[in-house]
Amino acid sequence: MKVDKIKILLADDHDMVRMGLKTYLMLDERFEVIAEAANGQEVIDLLEQSIDGVQPDLILMDMMMPVMNGVEATRHILHRYPHLKIVILTSFIEDDLVVEAIEAGAVSYILKTVSAEELIYALQGASRGMPVMTGDISQALTRGIRQRSTAQEEASDLTGREREVLMLIAEGLSNKEIGEELHISIKTVKTHVSNLLMKCELEDRTQLAIFAHRKGWVSQT
Repeated sequence: MKVDKIKILLADDHDMVRMGLKTYLMLDERFEVIAEAANGQEVIDLLEQSIDGVQPDLILMDMMMPVMNGVEATRHILHRYPHLKIVILTSFIEDDLVVEAIEAGAVSYILKTVSAEELIYALQGASRGMPVMTGDISQALTRGIRQRSTAQEEASDLTGREREVLMLIAEGLSNKEIGEELHISIKTVKTHVSNLLMKCELEDRTQLAIFAHRKGWVSQT
């Protein structure tokens, strides 16, 4: 009985990485690499073009790519093509990146240091919707979720006005400019800044700005 091959789209900004992956996967009769892309936008373009009428079953996606990274692409792709399975294959294991990838809808998140057997196992599992993660990735995911929970708790400790002041500090506004923006006195602004420093356990407004950006409380527009 003939078994349909798992059709794969490779996305990585390094030609040699794509070549190596394609060469290896094409040696396995269970897989067929039907297209390649150098960034997330190219993946989207290929899907919209239906790749000569053929859609992949699975996308093996790098995390850090120019134009559009793996998380952004995953989020966009699954919004439009929810049936597709995406596996993130990357060199980065930062906790927040793992959480972002999984939240975006990736089935699995694996490192480029995995063995060939582990990669095959992850791809087969992903094709069936089964998450596959190594122990270090699972730990990073757990830490990332805990950090996210802590950040939400810290945010809830701030008043609405304090959050507004913090956002403006992160945007680089001075106390005078913040006062004008919020129609409050400089003295009131200084009080809010002092309260923020105390609640966030930081020493100056520069640290407050960095803190806000790291927590993802500032829009990246």
